[in-house]
Amino acid sequence: MSWMLLFPGQGAQVVGMGGELAAELPECRALFEQASQVLGFDLLRLCTEGPLEELTRSGNTQPAIFVVSMAARLAWAELAGSTVPVAGAAGLSSGEWAALHEAGVVSFDDTVRILQARGHFMQAACEATPGGMLTIIGLPLAQVREVAAASGLEIANLNSPVQTVLSGHADQIAAGEAAAKAAGAKRALRLTVAGAFHSSLMQPAADQLAAVLQDIDFQAPRIPVWSNVTGHTHTTPDAIRRRMVEQVVSSVRWTDCFSNMVAAGMDRAVECGPGAVLAGLGRRIEPAVKVLNIFDLAGAREVAKLVPEV
Repeated sequence: MSWMLLFPGQGAQVVGMGGELAAELPECRALFEQASQVLGFDLLRLCTEGPLEELTRSGNTQPAIFVVSMAARLAWAELAGSTVPVAGAAGLSSGEWAALHEAGVVSFDDTVRILQARGHFMQAACEATPGGMLTIIGLPLAQVREVAAASGLEIANLNSPVQTVLSGHADQIAAGEAAAKAAGAKRALRLTVAGAFHSSLMQPAADQLAAVLQDIDFQAPRIPVWSNVTGHTHTTPDAIRRRMVEQVVSSVRWTDCFSNMVAAGMDRAVECGPGAVLAGLGRRIEPAVKVLNIFDLAGAREVAKLVPEV
């Protein structure tokens, strides 16, 4: 059996996340304390008490989801009572930074710093240019590309063979919604997001992130990590640094990431962190692969029982 780790990105946040793990496991509480020192505020309190509006701000929610994901990962290892063998990792959007940390590419403190800065830069780009995102369900990619071209939107996320997300100026979302429905989409849903993530409107954020990453130490990955930008595994530290800047404005090729993980031997995956979005997408991409979830102690205990099977 080959375990792979999956990490969610922005949008998975919920008030209360991580509270049980921190309360029951000192090792998990220590992660929140360490992150709070880096961030300059009480991260655990924000995660457990909110308010949601503050937690949802990109500069807060991106490092918050990362730390909750790492706490879930740590809880699994602690409850398993042994080293959990991991063959590879991937993350959706900001979750890719968690995968890189899992692989030893960036340190915990640096990942927290990067995600706080990344989130602030993206929030500022959203406020500078009003944008939006539109999920299209039930159209093949070729038709989605036609919808994007007709409405002036860009492809932000290739989430599954039947789900694609478009991104762009706020005043183009209605045109995209109409074009998708006219093309026969089962659903076209406007997302409640701050702006046009993974589109050219995020270029100012990408430029600012590039400057920050120049001062960060990147190591070669200890395990394979699949890139959102290419759908294939990351290579050298310098290439990873460039790819993670590109990722801010590029399409997230999650379908390719997941399928290529399966091709590399993945037969079971664990989604560490809030929500179960990646498990749902996995069922649509490769139905034969089971994706388990760890968000709380119950999930960690359930997955920990399976480690001796490896």
